[in-house]
Parts: sequence; structure tokens; C-alpha cells
Amino acid sequence: MKRRGLSFLAVVLASLVLWPLFLSAQGTKADYERAAGLREKFQFLAVGAVDRSGWIEKTSRFWYKKTVKGGTEFVVMDAESLVKKTAFDHQKLAASLSAASGEKYSALNLPFMALFFMDNEKALEFEAGDFRWRCELSDYSVKKVGPAARRGGGSPFAPRPAPPQDPKVSPDGQWEAIIKNFNVWLRSKDKKEEFPLSWEGSEGDYYAPSSLRWSPDSKKLAAYRIRPGYKRTIQYVESSPLGQLQPKYHTFEYPKPGDVADLCRPVLFHVETKRQFVIDNALFPSPYHSQGIGPNSRDVPDAVWWKDSRAFTFEYNQRGHQVYRVIEVDAATGKPRVQINEEYKTFFCYSGKKYRFDTQDGKEIIWMSERDGWNHLYLYDASTGAVKNQITKGEWVVRGVDKVDEAARQIWFQASGMYPGKDPYFIHYYRVNFDGTGLTPLTEGEGNHTVVFSSDRKSYVDTWSRADFPPVCELRRTEDRKLLGEVEKADIRELVKAGWRAPEVFVAKGRDGKTDIWGIIFRPTNFDPKKKYPVIENIYAGPQGSFVPKSFSAFNAMQSLAEIGFIVSQVDGMGTSNRSKAFHDVCWKNIGDAGFPDRIRWHKAIAEKYPYYDISRVGIYGGSAGGQNSTGALLFHPEFYKAAVSFAGCHDNRMDKLWWNEQWMGFPIGPEYAASSNVDNAFRLRGKLLLIVGELDTNVDPASTMQVVNALIKANKVFDLLVIPGGSHGAGRSSEVPEYGERKRNDFFVRNLLGVEPPDWNKVGKK
Repeated sequence: MKRRGLSFLAVVLASLVLWPLFLSAQGTKADYERAAGLREKFQFLAVGAVDRSGWIEKTSRFWYKKTVKGGTEFVVMDAESLVKKTAFDHQKLAASLSAASGEKYSALNLPFMALFFMDNEKALEFEAGDFRWRCELSDYSVKKVGPAARRGGGSPFAPRPAPPQDPKVSPDGQWEAIIKNFNVWLRSKDKKEEFPLSWEGSEGDYYAPSSLRWSPDSKKLAAYRIRPGYKRTIQYVESSPLGQLQPKYHTFEYPKPGDVADLCRPVLFHVETKRQFVIDNALFPSPYHSQGIGPNSRDVPDAVWWKDSRAFTFEYNQRGHQVYRVIEVDAATGKPRVQINEEYKTFFCYSGKKYRFDTQDGKEIIWMSERDGWNHLYLYDASTGAVKNQITKGEWVVRGVDKVDEAARQIWFQASGMYPGKDPYFIHYYRVNFDGTGLTPLTEGEGNHTVVFSSDRKSYVDTWSRADFPPVCELRRTEDRKLLGEVEKADIRELVKAGWRAPEVFVAKGRDGKTDIWGIIFRPTNFDPKKKYPVIENIYAGPQGSFVPKSFSAFNAMQSLAEIGFIVSQVDGMGTSNRSKAFHDVCWKNIGDAGFPDRIRWHKAIAEKYPYYDISRVGIYGGSAGGQNSTGALLFHPEFYKAAVSFAGCHDNRMDKLWWNEQWMGFPIGPEYAASSNVDNAFRLRGKLLLIVGELDTNVDPASTMQVVNALIKANKVFDLLVIPGGSHGAGRSSEVPEYGERKRNDFFVRNLLGVEPPDWNKVGKK
């Protein structure tokens, strides 16, 4: 009896322990199959969702692309009559493009996003694949007209073509400026006279051909002399090249933080006297610019002449990015002076927050700055270097300038954060006068806006949505913002019927207990609030932007991951951009922070509200900077994060590209780099880690991942590693074997967060 009682008690206890697992049966083959089918199931069920639009030049008509059942189509609408019609015969264009390209396209799945109407609307041009195409609307014949401007293809290891060595002809047509034996030479148009303006150039200190700039009066010439820095190269082994058995070897130029950079110095020449002015560099002693590749580099600073030839200007970004100046050089004397000066204890964000517009031939300058703690516009008196007035002001940020109307003295711009209590990342459009008066909002709906103006700016198409609200596309009159007509309003009834659920926008206080931290939550379509769900965070904490989706999408890849049996979230913590300067400055010399104190508080706030949000089982994944962040979660916050998958991580900021890392981590290299390093801190690993890297990654040196691997082995840590042969920066998560890399990620989380074994894919086959 005693043994039977103990046995019964054991069964009861075991059932209590195992019951939550039975209740939350997740990670099954059926879950995987459902997750894999979500994109195809959802993507075209939101009918009438506009994602692109554009005006047909010098007309009252605009085109837009919208979703229809089974795909997308292009429509043209007249802003005066409000009449709509199909933009072209989709079936004919699809057939012609298929024949010309060798690919197969259907009428509702054409491979381009934007249109360009040509020759008074007699033809269309568009980009598809690696090419730009032209379609004659008279007979729908299609032909290639050149490479696609957006093409990023081609081998990164192919030799970079040298810039054209064509002579720079003076505005009056009398002289040609050329580089000869690394020096600046002039020759007459008839080639009868030729002479040097400089003698001191050499291969180790040369004049760059692409830097030659004539003054408008043809009497002066500006050029840059460049002393090359350290030419660092990375060696790659392509283990499994297509079409051959033996590996290939590649070399790629790749400057890293702390490397000696190219030294660029402006020089002024007077043509008539053949005089050279070596400009005093006291105001620009340590210039930084994106690294070039030697005497033929296009990548040099730009000298900008005033129209009256009185002077030229250039911008000086001091190495370390704490000093940024606009400098004017007097054309008569070669004497430099500072027009605009920015100095910060942290960093001047030249990456995404720099804007300059010269008006009245340099008498005034519109300039963007964070000097008052928020990103705003200022009007400068260029002759004195004094601020005439701050154009925009407040606890909100300018996100970009669309147009400067010099005649009307108005600026058309984008901004976010102007409405207290609303999502501070939503982009709205505004107009303001140079003197800061007349601030006029042009958008109304509570959401993220994209506006396209007619060429005369009398009308505009405003498309807006939220992650949890489908797109609305409106036509408005600029003068009074009057709604002229609703272009489209997305209908998501069929999408909802199919099981789609909107992600939840969630706000909680950050580490300071005051600042709002905004994020988003995805739940599976078969979500059951009675179950417990492990949480997975999608992280990218790169300081150059903010990354939580703000616009509607019928499908998001995070939804597929959630479908397997998780709740998936994404959040923008402190240290990311598009908020206040103080919010952004958290990343300064501290990329390893990655906003984790804010993220963890945000997760805990959700768990307090929703008992099913299980923060005892939190995973995290990300790529590139997100790869550094996700591994860092286990090194620096293992008490909260239990499992991580890291794609192509820049795990040590000393190993990654110079321009990105010095912007946030500073120069010269200090102990902060080691403090944020996943290599130096690998010994801290707790939890489960999967590292994924492509062997041919030219964005982040693959050695960055392998050095983490080495450090983990030395620390006797257990982890998983996946190397993708031939893979580049997107290996395993975008265009390169995404199914395999994503499935490895999914299996990893199923195994380590759900505590169940994923399907045996070798047995059941690929799904």
C-alpha cells in the first residue's frame, strides 16, 4: 500500500510538472508548416494597400501601386478630375518582359516597384533585376536600356574601376585641368600650351583627378592633395566556388578603426600667375573622410565654389567625429575661415543627420544641428558665421528636408515626435519659413506618412498607416491641405478572416523611469492566452537609426517565427537614433550597452500585464550590429536572456569597418572598445549560443565571428557554429540559403526555449 501510494503521488507530481508542457504543445511539424505558409497566405489579402506612388512630370496625373487579390497592379489617377484608370496593359507588359528577360512574370506579379513615364507617356521605363527596361506602349515591345541604378550585384572582389581620367574643362572652355605624374597640369584647348601648376606630387602624396574644381570665372582651380593611409586588406578563401573543385582566393580592401587614414588637404591655384596656395590647416588638422583606394579614387572631399568665384567651401569632419566645420577659403589669398562650427563632447552625427543648403550664392546657409539637444534647422549668415535664427525648435526632431524654396523662403521637411503622447517615430510632413514662422503641418492621420508632391507642389499624395492600421492613400491640395479625394483605403477583412492579427504596439518606461520606450509584439495566429509562451527578441541596436516597424505590413517575418510557438518582439532602446541627442548619446563609446537596460524593463512591463509572456524563457537574435547585440545579451545580461542566434556579427568594433565604428566608439581607440567586445568578454558566456557567418562577408570581416569562436573555445564554453560556404553578409537570413539559416535559428529556439526536439528534417524532408 505504501509503495502504491508513493507511486500515485509521483504520478500526480509528474502530471503537475508536465501539464504546462502538454498545454503548450508548440514547435511541432504542423507549426513549422503553418509558419512557412504565412507569407503566401497573407501577402495579397489586404486589398487596396498602396505602397508606392509618383507624379507624371508636368501633368496633373500620378501613378500608384496597390495590392489586389492575387498580386499588385499600377493605377493612374488625375488629380483634377479624380478619374482613375489602369496604368498600362499588365498582361501585355508581363508577356513582353518575360520574353525579353527569359524570366516568367504574370500580370499581377510584375518585378518592379516604380514607373517612369517617358516621351509624353508614350513609353514606360522601370528597373527589374540588374537592368533598366523600356516598354513602348504603342506595341508593348520591351528592351534593355542600361544597368539598374540600384544594382548592387557583381562580385565585391572584382577590381574597382578607376574613375575617368578625362580632363576638367574650364567654364570658359579655354583650359583643361589634368593630373600628370601625380601633379596638377593645365593645357590649352588647342593643346599647344601645357604647363604644371604643382611639382611636389608623388605616388605617396598625390593630387586626386576627381578633386579638380574650376572657379566659375575660370581664373582659379581647387584640388585635393592626398597622402594615402594604411591599405589594410582582408584575405578570403572561397571554399566551394561554382563550377570548379579547388577553392578560390580573394583580397578585399577594408580599413578598420585606428588605421592611419588618408590625409586630404585642399590646395588653391591661380591660373594666370601659376601661383599655388598651400592652405593653412590649423582649422582642419585631422580630417576624416571615407577611405579611398589610391591615386584614382573618386572618394575625396568636394570643394564648392560660390558663383561669383570669391571663395570655395569644404566640410571638415575631424577624425573621431566630435568636430565638424564648414570652412570657406578666400580665392584671392587662400586664407581659410570657419563659417559653421559644431563641437560635441560625444559625437556629431554626420551619418544621417547632416544637412546643408546654401542660399543666395552663399550669403545664407541652412544647417542641421543637434546643438540644443534635438535635431533642428538653423539659418546662418555665411559672411559672419553667426546664427541669424533657429528655424525649427522643440522637443521633436527634423528627419529630413524635402525642398528649399529660395524664392518663397520656405523649407519643406519631415519630422517626428511633435505630438506628445503619440508615437515619437511617426514621420509627418511640414512647411516652415526661413525665419521660423509659419510652421504648417501637411499631414493629419495618426501614423507613419510618405508624401509625394506634384512638380508644382500644388497637390500631394499622402500614404499613411501604422503597424496595426492598414494604409490610407489621400490626395490633398497644398494651399489649404484640403482633402481632394481618397485614393485608396486598404480593406483587410479577408486578411483578418484568414487568421492575421495585428501586432501590438507597447510602450514602457526606460532605465531612467521617465523616457518612453516603444516596441512591437507579434503573437501566433493560434494564440491562446491560457498558455505560456517563450519570448524572442529581434534586435538591431545600430546607432545609425531606429528599427521597429512603424508602417502596416500584411506579412512580417517575425510573425512566422511566432507561429512556431513563441511571442516575438522588437524594441528601440536608448542609444538608437531619431529621438533626443541625450537618448542617442547612450551609445557613445558604449555600443555594448545596446539599450539592454531599457529593453529588459520593457519586457518586464509586458510580463506584468500579460501572464502568458514568459520572461523566464527569453531568446534573442540579430544580424550584423544585431549579431553583436544578440551575443552580447548572453555575455552581459545572462540573468535575463537564455538563448541567442547571431548572424554575421561585428563582435569586436576594432575588427569592423572604420567609418561606422569610429562614429560611435570614437578615435583614437581606447579601452571602451575592449569593454564592448564579445571577443574579450566571451569568457562570460552563459546560456545557449548559435553563431552563423558567411565565409565571404565583405561587410563585416568573418574573422570577427571566428575570433569569438576562438575565445569561446579557449574559455571551454559550449556553443553552436554554422559557416555558410560562399555566403556573404546576408548568409542564412536573406537571399543566401535563407530557408536553411532561418530553420537552424528556429530549431535552435524550439530546442532551447520550448524544450522540445524539432522535427527530424533529414527524415521528413525540407519544409
